[in-house]
Amino acid sequence: MSKKILIIVSNACVIGPNNRRTGNFLPEVAHPYAEFDRAKYQIDFASLTGDTPFLDALNLADDPDNLAFLVGKGWDSMQKAKKLSDVDISQYDAIFMPGGLAPMVDMPEHPLLKKVVKETYERGAVVGAVCHGPASLLNVKLSNDNLLLAGKNISSFTNDEEENYAKADVPFELETALTKQGALFHKTPPWQAFSIADGNLVTGQNPASAKGVAEKMIALLESA
Repeated sequence: MSKKILIIVSNACVIGPNNRRTGNFLPEVAHPYAEFDRAKYQIDFASLTGDTPFLDALNLADDPDNLAFLVGKGWDSMQKAKKLSDVDISQYDAIFMPGGLAPMVDMPEHPLLKKVVKETYERGAVVGAVCHGPASLLNVKLSNDNLLLAGKNISSFTNDEEENYAKADVPFELETALTKQGALFHKTPPWQAFSIADGNLVTGQNPASAKGVAEKMIALLESA
């Protein structure tokens, strides 16, 4: 049976006091999509509201996997993303949350998303996120009342990277927030590829890390 992946995307399109335009960062969706597609997995999309999600970084469309996503089935499928509340999450072998600044707006506190991450993680399915996507892991409380992040090896967009990118626009620094909830934070120099798996939880640092997150997720799914 082909594995089933649900990519859960933000619906935000602006962030911060200056209403900076944003969305889901194209390569952080397209590169994992390409890896899952090459693995012959079924890939579905859900968004928090069910409205058409936004894409950021369209200037990177000359990258082969990004272009294939935009002109192939990927973007068409993402535009038809189901509302998260209408999806039976138990049917999926993995969930993946890409970054872009958008998840910083609507994913840190979203009650249903917290429930989805908790239930997916606790049944042993794979949970993946990259760059600002690990904002989705904040405030997830497990059945034993512990925070999901407590004691977990995690990566995300770093404070150093945010300093020269969107510090004036984000509501908080993600590395700091993850660490405050007990995450054991790992990183490499800014903008270099880095991803890490801790059990069935896989995270990556930045756009360059999206492919590695997908590869680690696939390795876990193939070993299950």
